[in-house]
Amino acid sequence: MISVKAITKRRILAIMTAFAIFAIYLLLTVFRLSYFLYAYYSDKTYDQVTTSSTLGANRGFIYDSNMRVLAASSTLWRVFTSPRDIKVASAEDNIDYAGLIAFGLAPILSLDSNELLGKITNPKVLDVTIKRSVNDDIYLRALNYIKENNLERLVHFEARTSRFYPSGTLASHVIGFTGSDNQGLYGLEYYYDEILSGSDGYYLYAKDANGNTLDSDYSTYFPAEDGHGLITTIDSYIQQNLEALIENARVNHGAENRVTGIVMNVKTGAILAMATTSPFDPNSPFELSDFYSAKLESSGYIHGSDEYKAYKTALMQVMWSNKAVSELYEPGSTFKIITVASAINSGAVKMSDTFSCKGYHEIGGWRIRCHKSGGHGSGFDLAYGLQMSCNPCMMTVSERLGSNEFYNYVKKFGILDKTGIDLPSEAKGIFHKEDAIGPTELATASFGQRFKVTPINLLCAISAVANDGVPVTPYVVDTIIDSNGKIISTHTNENKDPIISAEVAQSVTKALIDGVNGNGGAKNAGVTGYDIAAKTGTSQKFDILDSNGNSYLRIGSTVAYSCNSETGIAAIIVVDEPSSQIKYGSVVAAPYISSLMERILPYLEFKKNSEEINISVDNYVGLSVEQATGMLKTSGVSYEIVGDGKYVLDQTPTSDTVFTYPLSRVILYTEKGKEDYATVPSVQGLKLEDAIKEIITAGLNISIMGNGATSPNSNDIVTEQSIPPGEAVKRGTVLNIRAIITDYED
Repeated sequence: MISVKAITKRRILAIMTAFAIFAIYLLLTVFRLSYFLYAYYSDKTYDQVTTSSTLGANRGFIYDSNMRVLAASSTLWRVFTSPRDIKVASAEDNIDYAGLIAFGLAPILSLDSNELLGKITNPKVLDVTIKRSVNDDIYLRALNYIKENNLERLVHFEARTSRFYPSGTLASHVIGFTGSDNQGLYGLEYYYDEILSGSDGYYLYAKDANGNTLDSDYSTYFPAEDGHGLITTIDSYIQQNLEALIENARVNHGAENRVTGIVMNVKTGAILAMATTSPFDPNSPFELSDFYSAKLESSGYIHGSDEYKAYKTALMQVMWSNKAVSELYEPGSTFKIITVASAINSGAVKMSDTFSCKGYHEIGGWRIRCHKSGGHGSGFDLAYGLQMSCNPCMMTVSERLGSNEFYNYVKKFGILDKTGIDLPSEAKGIFHKEDAIGPTELATASFGQRFKVTPINLLCAISAVANDGVPVTPYVVDTIIDSNGKIISTHTNENKDPIISAEVAQSVTKALIDGVNGNGGAKNAGVTGYDIAAKTGTSQKFDILDSNGNSYLRIGSTVAYSCNSETGIAAIIVVDEPSSQIKYGSVVAAPYISSLMERILPYLEFKKNSEEINISVDNYVGLSVEQATGMLKTSGVSYEIVGDGKYVLDQTPTSDTVFTYPLSRVILYTEKGKEDYATVPSVQGLKLEDAIKEIITAGLNISIMGNGATSPNSNDIVTEQSIPPGEAVKRGTVLNIRAIITDYED
C-alpha cells in the first residue's frame, strides 16, 4: 500500500515536470519567434502601426529629333481626407468641418455638395478620395480655400502623373500610349516602358489604433525617381508630310486595308517618319477614330450587342496596329531590285546581257505572264528589263542565278529574319524553305510573289542597295536622357559586312534612276532636278479569293531612294486593297512618293543636280514699263501690261514664283484698281493636254510638278491641282498641277 507521502511526492514531481516542459516550450517559442520569425512578425507589426502614401514618378518625355515634345507627363492631384480626423477635429474645436469642406470645396471641384458631405461623414472609412484627378489650376484654387479656412490637417493632396500627347495623332503608331496605371501599352511607350517609367517614391508614417497620425521615428520619406526621356529619330516635318500624303492615297484610291509608309536614312537606319492611315489619338486611345467608327456603325450589328462589342474590340486592335512593322504583304515588283542585284553580284548575269519577252514565260508547265501582255520584245538589256519591270526577264535572271544561290541572297538581305527595329510586335516574313524552291517557286519569287515581308523589312533590304551594298539596322530611339537632360546613352550603328559590292549597287541604282528620268515604269515617282531611284510594284493577295477561287485583291506599292555623297534617304508607300479603277503601284503609290520626295529633299538640303524647265519670276514692281518689258523680252517670257501708267505698281505672278516655261505670262499693272480676276478651273482627271488648254484659257499660269507626265502634248492624267476649283484668283496666278502616266501596269 502506497503511503500518502509517496503519492504527494509523485504529484509534486508530475507538476514540476509539466512546468518544466511548459517552460522549455515557452523558451523554444520565444527563441523561434525572436530569431527565425523576427522579420516576418516585425513586418506585420510595422504594417499595423504604419501607413504609406505613394509619390508617383514622372514618366520620361518622348521627343522628336528636333526636341519637339511628342509625349509628356503632366501632374494631376488626388484630393483626399480622413472622416475620422474630421470627426475628432470637429468635436475638439466645436466646428462643422465636414460642412465646411463639402460646401466649400464641392463648387471648386465641380462636385455635388450633398454627395460629398455623405462621403466624408462616414467615420468607419480611414481615407476618402474627394476627387481623383485635379489639374494645377483647380489644385491652386482648392489649396487657397483650404488655407483660408485652416483645413490643412484635414484635406490633403497627392501628386500623380498623367500622360499627355501634345501633337495628338502625330506618329501615334510609333509612340503608342499608356494605360490608366501609366504603364506603356503600345509603341515606344511599351518597348521602353522600364526606361520611361522610373520608380515611385512614398511617404511612410505611423498611426494609432484609431488611424490617427503619430509623430514617430517610423515616419520616412522616399523620393520618386523620374523616368528617363527618349530622343527619337522622328522628324515631325517629314512625319506630317508622310501622314498627309498616305491619307490622300487612302481616300483617292479607296484603300480598304489602310496605307502605310516609312522614310529611313539609308546610311544609319534612323527612321525619319513612319505612319499608317487613320491614326488614333493617344490622348484617348480607347475611342475609335472617325474612320473606324464609320466601319462600326455600318457593320449592321445592334448597338450594345455582343457582336457589336466584339467587332468594336477587333477594330480597336487594328486601329492600334503599326502596319509598317506588324503586317505582312507580298512585295511584288519592288523586290526585283533584290533579284537583279543578287544575280549581278553572283556573276550569273551582267547589266549588258540581253533578254527577250513575248508576254509570258513557261516554267514547270505553267505559263506565267508579264504585266505587258504583248511583251517587251527581244534584244533589250537587263537595265531595261528592270526599268520596265519585265517578269520574263526576272524569271530568266533567277534561273541563271539558281535556287540555292537565290535563297542565300534572300537570307543575306534579311528577308528571312526580323529587322530588329526597337518597336514592339515586329512580324517575321514568310518565305519558302530552301529545299522547297522548285522552278515555279523560284520564278514567282523573282518578281516578289508567293512570299511575304513587312514594309520595314523590304525597305531595309532596298536600303542596302542604296548604301553601296551595306545593310543597316533600323532604329527609332537615338538618345536616352535623364530628367535633367543629361545623356545616359546614345545609339551606335553596328558595322555590317556588305551584301553586294559597291560597284554592283551603283550599277543597279543608275539603272533605276535612268528609268525614272526616262520612260521607265517608275517615272511617276520622280522629282525634276533630283536623282530618284525607284521601283513600283503591284501584287496579288492569294490568301483571299473570290467564289471562283481567283485572287481579286491587290496591293500597290512604290519604294524609292535618293543619295548624295554624305547621306541618303529611302521611302516606301504600300497601298493595301485599293478599290479605285486603277490599282497599280505606279498610280496608287508612285505619285505620292514623288510628292513626298519633292517636299523633303529640299528640307534635308539635298542639292539639285539638273536645271528645271521652270523659271522664276523677277521683281518688276517700281520699275518703269520700259525697264520691265526689256527684262521680260530678254528672258523670253510673255507679258501683258494693264493700265496706262509709266511705272509697274503690281504684278502677277509675284516675284520668285516658279512656273513652267514657255507656257507663262506675266501681268504688269501700271494703275491701281485695274486688277483682273479669273476663276480656277477643275482639271483633276483631265488629260494633261486638255488641262493645259483649260488653264491657259482661264488666264492662269502653269507649273507642272513631279517627273511623271511633263510634256504639254501628253495625254496622261492630271491627279492634283494646288488651288481648289471655283476659287477667284488674280489673272496670271500660277496653278500647280501634277500629271501621271497611267498606262503602266505595275
